Amino acid sequence: MPERGESALEFPCEFPVKVMGQAHPEFVLRITEVVREHVPDLRNSDISTASSRRGNYVSVTVTITATSQEQLDSLYRALNARDDVVMTL
Repeated sequence: MPERGESALEFPCEFPVKVMGQAHPEFVLRITEVVREHVPDLRNSDISTASSRRGNYVSVTVTITATSQEQLDSLYRALNARDDVVMTL
């Protein structure tokens, strides 16, 4: 088990970040912009979306090459600070 402050992940690694929010035309674009601030080399092919059954919500999965635990923590803080984000995984 990792010591406190250590990560169980070995960096760099592929890491999927899933963000859910209300279906809005700008949601995917705004989430992508936030992720690009932390992962500048993000490719469009790293982004996938799925709508909820009734179409009220959308999930955006962005698979990044994470370089550190600090990068992931910073990204999750930025995403969770947004009012339009319902949940991150």
